[in-house]
Amino acid sequence: MRSRKTAVLVLALTCAVGGVGLAAGSGAFAGIPPFPKRMPEELADEARSGSMAAEKAALPRSAPAQYVPPNPLPSDRFVFTRIRYGGGGYGGYGRFRRGGSSWSHDYPRGDYNLSRLLHELTTMNVELEGTNVFEIGDPEMFRHPMIYISEPGFWTMSDEQAGILREYVLKGGFLIFDDFEGYQIENMWHQLKKALPEAELVRIEGVHPIFQTFFPMGDEEIYIPHPLVNVIPVYYGVFEDNDPTKRMYAIVNHNNDIAEYWEWSGTNELPIDYTNDAYKLGINYVIYAMTH
Repeated sequence: MRSRKTAVLVLALTCAVGGVGLAAGSGAFAGIPPFPKRMPEELADEARSGSMAAEKAALPRSAPAQYVPPNPLPSDRFVFTRIRYGGGGYGGYGRFRRGGSSWSHDYPRGDYNLSRLLHELTTMNVELEGTNVFEIGDPEMFRHPMIYISEPGFWTMSDEQAGILREYVLKGGFLIFDDFEGYQIENMWHQLKKALPEAELVRIEGVHPIFQTFFPMGDEEIYIPHPLVNVIPVYYGVFEDNDPTKRMYAIVNHNNDIAEYWEWSGTNELPIDYTNDAYKLGINYVIYAMTH
């Protein structure tokens, strides 16, 4: 039985302020470990109960990608930062959806809501007047230790951008990949290999330090059902020298969409327990990025 005590996360935020399932395979690209095909039945039943997918289909759209508020002025505050990219992807996977491009899924509300919780629950000095959106290659990207990449199944970057991303990571930058399922991992891996050709994906479980950084989390809490797609969440790390005891370059939330929970928190559209756990993951990721 999941505890209800963590409801304080969503309550703190409230006071402060259609997807297609893809068949999973064994991984056609070298370096991609096999990933499971389906969500455990007990989680699948919970996701189906209350017509969760149908309710999500009726939610308002995210902000259109054409409108991007100006980035906050440089300061000493932490600013949530995401990457903007063009369509395409390996094999022509690019798309324009939900009133905006793939990079902007859950933007800007998801980014702002997580920033709000970081401010409320940690001692970090967090920018609350806005969040950053950069293209890879913007020199300002190097002022920020963590970047978020949404729907990397449709992400593309040039060889020049790959070189810049490599420099960013090797200088200490941290990447979060989120909101992609099934074979979309092949494009994500194809793109990342341009920047880190020596890298491998290493599957990680709840015991890894990234899940314990601020909120101690176990496997029951990190395996949050995808809001729309009946798949099993899987977590991978990309590490220095492919050694999980060394510095992590990137966390890969495959078969998951934790920012969807951030975006719709406070609306009663998604289960509060899973929303709380999604916030715990996000806060742990940020604290990990800032301390490693």
